[in-house]
Amino acid sequence: MNWFVCSIIALLCWSGSDFFSKIGCRDASDKYSHFKMVMAVGVVMGLHAAYEVFVGGVEISLDVILTYLPVSLLYILSMTMGYVGLRYIELSISSPICNASGALVAIIAIVTGIADPMEAPQYLAIVLACAGVIGLGFVEANEDEELRAARQEESNYKYAKSWLALALPIAYCVLDAAGTFADDLVLETLNEDSANVAYELTFLFSGIVAFIYTCIIKKQKLVPKMEAPKYVGAIFETIGQLFYIYALAGGESALAAPIIASYCMASVLWSRLFLKEKLSWKHYACIAVTFAGILIMGIYDM
Repeated sequence: MNWFVCSIIALLCWSGSDFFSKIGCRDASDKYSHFKMVMAVGVVMGLHAAYEVFVGGVEISLDVILTYLPVSLLYILSMTMGYVGLRYIELSISSPICNASGALVAIIAIVTGIADPMEAPQYLAIVLACAGVIGLGFVEANEDEELRAARQEESNYKYAKSWLALALPIAYCVLDAAGTFADDLVLETLNEDSANVAYELTFLFSGIVAFIYTCIIKKQKLVPKMEAPKYVGAIFETIGQLFYIYALAGGESALAAPIIASYCMASVLWSRLFLKEKLSWKHYACIAVTFAGILIMGIYDM
């Protein structure tokens, strides 16, 4: 299977993960939906980790798990924040904000002085991604309540204007950027396959903790109809990660990266077509600016 097919599969899977995670977590009355989502991802990633170890022969040890633990926790915490945010804001807004983490990583690298010299378009990409996210926040915070209610009527889901709605995807962006930055440093000493298995096993442990807290301590029931989308999203997340690795390993990362980076636009498309989310032209303009920055960064991501 060539790099292009792998890139398209990764794009579709990660946008599918966004879509089904949104369906599984959007019920604002379920205060524990994010923990249930962590449980679902933990189960699926745990199964994949078992396959990698017992069938694929990937080596794993407690030392590797502990070495990679800070990175794993940053990623898991960021995803949990993202799942919480899906209760309070449209996927069309949340996904582009979350995907701007790449720009934040670049800023961290520049500030800390470890970034290699970049070309002018890369600096432009950082500016565009940050400007788009800031613009989304401004538009969302200042939108008229009557206009908000009118455009949300078709989807039958009403999202109230609040600081939390924006803070959660921004928290995802910050934590994911920190995880990516730490990932680059830690992977200098670890095998990538072993590190990925360590991450998946840590997610499995997190899922077990979430189960104990949600189902045993808080005595929450798991309704199959409500939980099914979470597990579909978790499967898409895991498959997407797998094909992302295959795509970049195909030797054409300069072409694969921008294709995969555009998955947030596919998420916006699915949310518009199937969730009936409708945004204002100002929202879409800011999303387009953010996407342009993400796409340029993807093109230069070698």
